[in-house]
Amino acid sequence: MTESCVHCGLCTKNCSFLQKYGLDLASFSKREDLAYHCFLCGACSRACPKGIDGRAVAMALRHSQVEKHSGKVPEKGYAALLAEKENYLFRNYRRSAKGTALFPGCNFPSFFPETTDLLVRLLGNAGIGTIFDCCGKPIGDLGLQDKESRTTERLTERLKESGIERLVVLCPNCYAYLTANTDIEVISIYTLLRELGIGAILHEELNIFLPCPDRDSRVLLEQLKFFVPHAVPIYNVQCCGLGGCAEGKEPEIAAAFARKIGGEHTKVYTYCASCAGQLRRGGAEETTHILTEILGTHEKPVLSPVQSLWNRAKRIF
Repeated sequence: MTESCVHCGLCTKNCSFLQKYGLDLASFSKREDLAYHCFLCGACSRACPKGIDGRAVAMALRHSQVEKHSGKVPEKGYAALLAEKENYLFRNYRRSAKGTALFPGCNFPSFFPETTDLLVRLLGNAGIGTIFDCCGKPIGDLGLQDKESRTTERLTERLKESGIERLVVLCPNCYAYLTANTDIEVISIYTLLRELGIGAILHEELNIFLPCPDRDSRVLLEQLKFFVPHAVPIYNVQCCGLGGCAEGKEPEIAAAFARKIGGEHTKVYTYCASCAGQLRRGGAEETTHILTEILGTHEKPVLSPVQSLWNRAKRIF
């Protein structure tokens, strides 16, 4: 996987994690003890002149660790995530409708409950239902291949049983993951809002922090530009700090990402709820989700972990 590495050091230069441990991708591929310390952000891959996929290197290490530990994550700190996401505790299909359904994901309802409620009402008026479920990516990121496959299969079955032919997603991680792992059509909320003629066009110049899943393709950024024609992309920080479930292993690195964004930009918008919450919690206090501006709620991300959990949990009612 890393045989073509020429040890140029560009991956190290562009990754705080690799810098901390004095590694390049070739040497990282031999460090199973650091498998869960990588943010899976792809900054190393974008810098690599040989096209080595650093995310694939980290995932290979995680898969190996899980295999050696009888299908379990060997690291501590992930029990709560697994308990909630493996068979998503707050699943709710009672508001689904055949055809097209809004799929808010896990984190947008956590951080932006008022905007979630508004979207449910607006789309409901257009005959579009809402389902609350997890896409399965958090399980996959931990290297649990068998559980990931079962989670994705169950999700696809539930969607088809509910007559869902098109999913409308808010989360860039959901967009990338579901597009690659299901045969159901997946579109972004920006595409749907444009179809329905809903949402304000923001004519001012706005700083937009790019979430990791969209940094290479920029598919969602291009769709977003209908509403934010003068978007100024920010990608000089490799990650918000939540990527790859690595924050618990590298809290200082994760915190530094947010501080840098907050120190360089007065006001920041993003199109990932996790990024918005993480950056604001970490010091970039004027960070929010661009949907709150497009829809006029101007809602700030919830910072309390307890309130965030309740915001997810109440969706089962």
